[in-house]
Amino acid sequence: MPIKVLIADDHVFYREGVRALLSTVPEVEVIGEANNGEEVVKQSADLQPNVILMDLKMPGMNGIDATRHIHEAHPNIGVLVITMFDDDDSVFAAMRAGARGYLLKDADKDEVVRAIVAVERGEAIFSPAIARRMMQYFSAPSALSNKKSQPDEFAGLTERELEILDLIAQGHNNLTISNKLSLSIKTVQNYVSSILTKLQVADRSQAIVRAREAGLGKVD
Repeated sequence: MPIKVLIADDHVFYREGVRALLSTVPEVEVIGEANNGEEVVKQSADLQPNVILMDLKMPGMNGIDATRHIHEAHPNIGVLVITMFDDDDSVFAAMRAGARGYLLKDADKDEVVRAIVAVERGEAIFSPAIARRMMQYFSAPSALSNKKSQPDEFAGLTERELEILDLIAQGHNNLTISNKLSLSIKTVQNYVSSILTKLQVADRSQAIVRAREAGLGKVD
């Protein structure tokens, strides 16, 4: 029996493209489409797909909340996130909500089909870039292993922001940080902007001064 797939994405052009791509795969059958979170929650109950291809950014209920609803009501349905967002917050939020896999929208046909099959079997699967970053995240020591000893102004920074601030203090530019952490340039830029805002500094130079005063930026 083919794997029954439901596509959830608010862009019609993308849904049509995925449907056309999967129409050439004998082991997969697209049984429905949804353009927002509410629709995919309803159709998951009505159609009982094996796998849902879930976008995160949709009008109304987003993909994270929709995944959570579906996982709680129908834990047998596997959710495979396919999105443009590669930041840590999105990845971990999707996993906490019950998603079994996470791919970026630049994944090719073979990668998507392989992920659908894996998710239907109950396996967890990630695109190579996401998998590398998760391994780095869990294996690397925290940039600030003891946050209590750091200034209060750093308390609002996430672990990833602290890691990026540490690399900034070492003198690395955004491109180097992007390569080191397997993040897109846009994602790094967003993190840097958030760091500057939280530290209430005007530019990168002031952030480096603050970071080095706190002991960051040391090269092993």
